Amino acid sequence: MRRRPPQLALRLDCDAPDPGARWRDGARLPYLGGGIVLALDTGRRAAALEDGVLHLPLPPEATPRQIQDGAEAWLRKEAARLLAVCIAIEARRLGRAAPPCSLSFAARASWIQADGRGGLRCNWRLIEQPLETIEQAIAPAIAKLPPEAAATPDLFAFAA
Repeated sequence: MRRRPPQLALRLDCDAPDPGARWRDGARLPYLGGGIVLALDTGRRAAALEDGVLHLPLPPEATPRQIQDGAEAWLRKEAARLLAVCIAIEARRLGRAAPPCSLSFAARASWIQADGRGGLRCNWRLIEQPLETIEQAIAPAIAKLPPEAAATPDLFAFAA
């Protein structure tokens, strides 16, 4: 019988990471190339970012899954807002109409893809990247979209 390579033995012997370690009060999450700190705050009605702290309306005994759901919901909402603004600015710079944007949740997809209907699908985790990186990803994606179809006269309109 063949012996297992020592590198594989090391990987098999290590403990699995604790899923709750990342999702706790005081944890740091990547955001726009920097980071934000999570804070559980029962005095809030909605999640809000203030001075680098994301206040989540959760009690101190919230589970890691509840904290993850709350933080990711806010990050996705913020990603949709920020990406729409960046796309509108870049489209205006290129002299085009802003294409519709939807969020992608694929784990192994590229940052931005054309959706086949003239729109863009952007990975929501782009929100973790610096703003310059987001803009650099958006510019070529918009430039590669096909030009908008010119308005054509209705062939079946009644000619008077």
